[in-house]
Amino acid sequence: MKHRHALLAVGAAGALALGGMATATLPASAAASGCSVTYTVQSQWPSGFTANVAITNLGSAVTSWTLGFDFPNASQRVTQGWSATWTQSGARVSAASMGWNGSLGTGASTSVGFVGSWSGANPVPASFALNGTTCTGSVTTPTASPTTASPSPTATTPPPSGPAPKLRVSGNRILADGKPYRLLGVSRSSGEFACVQGKGMWDSGPVDQASVDAMKTWNIHAVRIPLNEECWLGVNGSPSGATYQQGVKEYVNLLVANGINVILDLHWNWGAYTNSPDWHCKDAAAVCQKPMPDARYAPQFWTGVANAFKGNDAVVFDLFNEPYPDMPAEWNKTLGWQCLRDGGTCTGLPYEAAGMQDLVDAVRATGATNLLMVSGLEWTNDMREWLAYKPNDPLNNIAASWHAYSFNACASESCWDTQIAPLAQQVPVVLGEFGQDNCGFDYMQRLVTWADAHDLSYLAWTWNPWGCTSGAVLIKDWTGTPEAGVGEGFKAHLLTQNPYA
Repeated sequence: MKHRHALLAVGAAGALALGGMATATLPASAAASGCSVTYTVQSQWPSGFTANVAITNLGSAVTSWTLGFDFPNASQRVTQGWSATWTQSGARVSAASMGWNGSLGTGASTSVGFVGSWSGANPVPASFALNGTTCTGSVTTPTASPTTASPSPTATTPPPSGPAPKLRVSGNRILADGKPYRLLGVSRSSGEFACVQGKGMWDSGPVDQASVDAMKTWNIHAVRIPLNEECWLGVNGSPSGATYQQGVKEYVNLLVANGINVILDLHWNWGAYTNSPDWHCKDAAAVCQKPMPDARYAPQFWTGVANAFKGNDAVVFDLFNEPYPDMPAEWNKTLGWQCLRDGGTCTGLPYEAAGMQDLVDAVRATGATNLLMVSGLEWTNDMREWLAYKPNDPLNNIAASWHAYSFNACASESCWDTQIAPLAQQVPVVLGEFGQDNCGFDYMQRLVTWADAHDLSYLAWTWNPWGCTSGAVLIKDWTGTPEAGVGEGFKAHLLTQNPYA
């Protein structure tokens, strides 16, 4: 993920916690009825806001539900929602359950959310109703048992079963078992930094069957794992060398055995960028992000990774995370694209760079046939000349790697239509990282909706419980509890998707 430093331009005000607690009577046939609802404005700006609505069923189990409420201000509108089918007529808003979250047992909870617009004032709705009955804050029948827990919602699309499929590029599509296939999932950070920061192999996070099962409850079919070349090669950090390599192999094999494709990404590498801006790390060691892979270790790294995973075409190689050789070259795009493809002595870089052609050659020299991902410029957000500078692959098994955060230059439908859609008509495009600069889901919803319409693969950043204070964190804990807004929205979206497009 790109260091966001001064490029962040967060316009949202601090989250406003506005609670509304109440209960709803369920259908007359139910033995008991009641619920609680908490409405929270998570972020607000002069013309818009995001809100989360948490619903807990205190009565008898239901198989579907509709939440209703009235906006107090005539200007308040739902513009985009998630985890429910949202409709609005005048001031009246309705949110109907989806297939995966319609069943709520006694004591079970779910959350829905939306992006809204407003002017003048943005008051909290005064009351809520569930399945047509106004919330009152109590259970309507004495026989109710509000504390009995029930299972969490499950996906309507079955989770992966059996090993992950082998992948191959054909035209502008990725194929699995001869059918078009999309890599849909998450990035799982820490393999790039934990080994050089004294945090162990995976930043103390689990990489066991339970952690994979948690991913499968989100309908995750692909996981991108950032790596550190010095740790893999044993020249720096701990664990490193054979221990680090074995840890990577075991995690990859576990994911693949569970039906989840893996993308291995060279994320942090050697190379001093001494004339960099003040915000940039100047350390030569692989302890931070660099503009380009280095000729010293990167080809050797990919030779080792390719030898470890050749023959397993369920594994994809993302050759370099986020190149930005155009920045040291004072944003000269021609020099940047030439450096990206050919490497060598690049303008503004004090170390010799390995180009994408060098890394393709290193992988193919081992006999590995794995699908390769090749990035663009400007933290792999600029893809305009990707086709012109595409490295040669004798197997023609290359996809374009694109990243699109809300703070990047290309972060609108008009840019995606003009710069990304034409590329996607020629080669597969994998959105290896995306997110937004707050903990909402509005930008991400627009992006995945666009990506679905154009048959793109996508993996959100990141499956790590780091606390969502400025965005790009999906989970609250390793069991997969989604962060409000960003996590809930992306999980709900994944549960509607089938990778076999």
